[in-house]
Amino acid sequence: MNMDINTRAVPIVDLTPFSLPDAAAHWKLAREVDRACREIGFLVIAGHGIPHASIERAFAVGNAFFGQPPHEKARIVPPDGRVRGYTAIGRQGLAYSLGEETPPDLFERFRMGRFDVPDDEYHRARRDGFFAENLWPRQPAEFRPALSSYYSEMEALAGRLMRLFALALDLPRDFFADKIDRHVSSLCLNFYPSQPEAPLPGQLRAGAHTDYGSLTIVAPTQAPGALQVLDRGGQWRDVDPPPGTFVVNLGDLMAQWTNDRWVSTLHRVANPPRDVAGDSERLSLVFFHQPNDDALIECLPSCCADRAAKYAPVTSGEHFTGKIRKAFDMKAANP
Repeated sequence: MNMDINTRAVPIVDLTPFSLPDAAAHWKLAREVDRACREIGFLVIAGHGIPHASIERAFAVGNAFFGQPPHEKARIVPPDGRVRGYTAIGRQGLAYSLGEETPPDLFERFRMGRFDVPDDEYHRARRDGFFAENLWPRQPAEFRPALSSYYSEMEALAGRLMRLFALALDLPRDFFADKIDRHVSSLCLNFYPSQPEAPLPGQLRAGAHTDYGSLTIVAPTQAPGALQVLDRGGQWRDVDPPPGTFVVNLGDLMAQWTNDRWVSTLHRVANPPRDVAGDSERLSLVFFHQPNDDALIECLPSCCADRAAKYAPVTSGEHFTGKIRKAFDMKAANP
């Protein structure tokens, strides 16, 4: 793992050893993950096992969807109070989740959630919220199957990462299992159009924010206007992952679980340089892993033995709802 933050903002971790029956290799990998999560809360993962064809298929249908006329995309705008479906530019500002007032962010989004929802009391009680039906476009025809498959692969990868996180935190491997078995995770396709006109002062593709849940898995593209992370020296650094890797970052709930042993780091998506801004479309596939709605997030036993808990207990759903309401503040839609 490369921890030289002066040459690479985010360390690279190869997950291959975690798929092998070698307990010593598992512990060594867990120590690497712990170091990265303490230092910057971001890591680039290789050896993740997700087929390249699946990633490319998701990118292809995403680009096809966002290339449609506005009236086609508007067919799946969600009703008030819901977030699944299509969100146009100007409808949200991610910096608002931290109480910052900025112009609206310069990206469009498609969001989907769980699609294989069991018919039991827990899930039925949340049918109008976290488990509302997904909204699917008429075109492209492969959109729904491609993204449903990709969601399932991200769901499985997030589960493996949570098991690895448990080892890194000196907890039983399955410690998080009953806290994520009914998770309320989302897959978002974030499309950043070209910028033939200069943004407003203080306006970014995505404003500075932290993520809300346990972890986020991003499949970025090599296009102008990069994901940036705020390093410990207070400098914004480009995240430049090698092809075929994913960027993983911690969310607020993991920082609260670990009593800030691990960090949920500010990040943003920068505007492209003006000399290439006219041809700078960018699409990212972003999986937001969110624990069960009713999972209680309180200091882990291994993180408060030598210091008092810094955060009051909160459920996953309460934390998410408060953050998402701020991000969709009407000021972001009407600057």
